Amino acid sequence: MRQYAGFATAEETNQRFRYLLDQGQTGLSVAFDLPTQMGYDSDAPEAAGEVGRVGVPISSLADMEVLLDGLPLDEVSTSMTINSTAAILLALYVAAAEKRGVARERISGTTQNDILKEYIARGTWIYPPGPSMRLVTDIFEFCAAELPRWNTISISGYHMREAGATAAQELAFTLADAIAYCEAAVGRGLPIDEFAGRLSFFFAAWSELFEEVAKFRAARRMWARIVRDRFGAKSERSMMCRFHVQTAGSSLTAQSIDNNVVRTTIQALSAVLGGAQSLHTNARDEALALPTEESARLALRTQQILAHESGVTETPDPLAGSYYIESLTGQLEAAAQEYLDEIDAAGGTLAAIEAGFQQRQIQESAYRVQQAIEAGDQIVVGVNRFRDEAGMSVPPPIQRIDPDGERRQIERVQRVRAERDGAAWEAALQRLEERARSGENLMPPLIDAVKAYATVGEISDRLRTAWGEHRELITV
Repeated sequence: MRQYAGFATAEETNQRFRYLLDQGQTGLSVAFDLPTQMGYDSDAPEAAGEVGRVGVPISSLADMEVLLDGLPLDEVSTSMTINSTAAILLALYVAAAEKRGVARERISGTTQNDILKEYIARGTWIYPPGPSMRLVTDIFEFCAAELPRWNTISISGYHMREAGATAAQELAFTLADAIAYCEAAVGRGLPIDEFAGRLSFFFAAWSELFEEVAKFRAARRMWARIVRDRFGAKSERSMMCRFHVQTAGSSLTAQSIDNNVVRTTIQALSAVLGGAQSLHTNARDEALALPTEESARLALRTQQILAHESGVTETPDPLAGSYYIESLTGQLEAAAQEYLDEIDAAGGTLAAIEAGFQQRQIQESAYRVQQAIEAGDQIVVGVNRFRDEAGMSVPPPIQRIDPDGERRQIERVQRVRAERDGAAWEAALQRLEERARSGENLMPPLIDAVKAYATVGEISDRLRTAWGEHRELITV
């Protein structure tokens, strides 16, 4: 079980982490705010009005120390939703742990680190695909040598599904991205069995219960074959499709939000029946704002009731052997394989992304669904059918971000800049830029830079200088 701490400041999120630990959680998840994801500090002009709005703002080692204060970093596993700046946030985590006396081999967690789906569906990229893929494989290489308990990537279909992909598209495009990462790592000289065992996946769970169970089952079958037959893996661990599931945020409705509790429960059930290793349940009010503490607690209790009262966790793959489930699994696998074949024929994942193949497929699927909803052919309870009468469903108080938290965050960034050793800071950034241009692994100079209190924005700017920024090709 996992629960995100989606509160506005590092201080508030730390309190949330402590609460979750008191509730028996050992897996913690944190999503970072948009400026952090895009490589901007909290006081950057680009960050104005966005600090802490969709996650936690982290600009420097000082922020990471506040976020992790008092947490047993050698006991908990921390999952970080971060992609373009994943290497920087991992460096911050390592530096904070070492400052606390926790050795690298003792820390565990996951960086999402999945840049390809950003180009396909989400948009929080910074650099062109080539340098971005280099950062991904730098993390693979570094963790293979230094962080034996760290999961180097969570290859995500979730965001593609949220953007409108079908179950088959989510499955196919996620596996296509995984193939691309494996090809890049093998091309770097990493043997498949040295890193494949620490790849993990991240899928969405929608309300079509049987289709979702079949999707998860198909993912395991397909990934095992891909790693064995395409890459020659020998280790059974390399062939395991370990995956985290989050319930579908875009299925939540702003109308009649109590209905979202039912949706989330069905979706979470599909994840458990489908064999998820890790699960996050969305809160009922997330169509309105970041969740309140009360709604986040109810989402956690939903997981706990499934885990401890329903009995569904007592056996793996409990629906195996059902004619319907087995045939649906086969159908999804065949549909996904057709997409994979098209991607291979286009020259591989990167070439297909550059041509806009995955993006167009998702856009067309999203359009068809929206048409069906507006025509009433696809029912959304409380929206286009079975609406509550006026006054029956009153929206609850929502989470509001305290402007004072943004002010304190900006002050901390500025205090870090004023108090750090300027010479050590400049020398560390210079080494980082030189390494970025040389092609050597960037994780060691990144760790040195964050220990010198270089900020996320300053590091990102040095890499922008070395590599440039990605500009999306708009086709008409």
